[in-house]
Amino acid sequence: MEKRELVIVGAGPAGLAAAIYGRRAGLDVLLLEKGVAGGQINTTEEIENWPGVEHASGPELSQMFRKHAEKFNTEFRDVDVSKVEVRGDTKVVVTNKGEIEAEAVIIATGAYFRRLGCEGEAEHIGQGVSYCAVCDGAFFEGEEIAVVGGGNTAVEEGVYLTNFASKVYIIHRRDEFRADRAAIEHALSNPKIVPVWNTVVEKIEGDGLVENLVIKNIKTGEVSNLPVAGVFMFVGQLPHDECVRGLVDATKGGWIKTDDNMETSVEGIFAAGDVRDKGLRQVVTAASDGAIAAMSASAYINEQVHLRSVLLEPEHVVALFYSSIVQEQVKLSDEVDSLAKKKGGKVALIDGYRNKRMADKLGIESLPALVEIRSGKVTGISPVKVADDIAPFFK
Repeated sequence: MEKRELVIVGAGPAGLAAAIYGRRAGLDVLLLEKGVAGGQINTTEEIENWPGVEHASGPELSQMFRKHAEKFNTEFRDVDVSKVEVRGDTKVVVTNKGEIEAEAVIIATGAYFRRLGCEGEAEHIGQGVSYCAVCDGAFFEGEEIAVVGGGNTAVEEGVYLTNFASKVYIIHRRDEFRADRAAIEHALSNPKIVPVWNTVVEKIEGDGLVENLVIKNIKTGEVSNLPVAGVFMFVGQLPHDECVRGLVDATKGGWIKTDDNMETSVEGIFAAGDVRDKGLRQVVTAASDGAIAAMSASAYINEQVHLRSVLLEPEHVVALFYSSIVQEQVKLSDEVDSLAKKKGGKVALIDGYRNKRMADKLGIESLPALVEIRSGKVTGISPVKVADDIAPFFK
């Protein structure tokens, strides 16, 4: 089986930033992605909130990210990732081109737009129903179309669609948009934008192509027709959590839970970007997540590789696990080290506070503790109160 240090699943802003930081940290990085690098930003025409770049299209920015990652010799591989498994202490990424063993894995698979779920939606996908303004906007040159949603994506993409359509109705179930103020002002100042408040789409009609929306005012109950040639859905997102579903802790919606270091509930598996349970899903926050995840993964890998070489690979090891935040235990570790040397032996000194994962893995319940390991297996754990307690190990 192929073995790598860091495997990143997903090459959007989070995955690409993780690759850059991982390579700069000296890690062997493999970036797995299906399709074009850049992720969801490739479907965005205008990005005006990436610091230092006043204006760029999504594809332009994604190309900048990829070139930056390539500069550090990141290896890219176009594959389908079906799942990530934990087999004993080993993490395995299962793809359609084979299995890859990884010291650490970063899940940066992003999110996708939710379907509205109304009658006629599924039948008209690709026939006037779309979830990507950049992909399909040009097909509606001079037509009247609708956008469903009220957040940043709906409002911003509605403005973009005015480059093609003669009129863009933005249908929202509330009486005001949830987007940023700047985005709202930009939209409402555009004469081609027509907001349709307090309204939901009940049915999409058309003989082949979309021709009409049946809409309902949720305050008055009035049902009416809105003739349009197309409708773009931006009504929220769902995570691409398929490869780790059931493996890591997540919300009911599937958003992966992490700590501040981007670590999931499974040791050595990290998550970054839109797939995470977080408040703001933007390019800048995804890139930040990726950087943090990569540095956390680097620290984890270095820790695990070092501890394995010290504790699990030698034929026989005696180790003192102590806490570096308890002064008495720090003093004890020095005394134990000195006594072991006098007896012609060696004790591996391990900070059990900083290396809690390894302490837990070895079954150490309290510190300080002396642990004897033979060929990677624990043969004894003893409490230590004074340095002389190590004497039996060096007879």
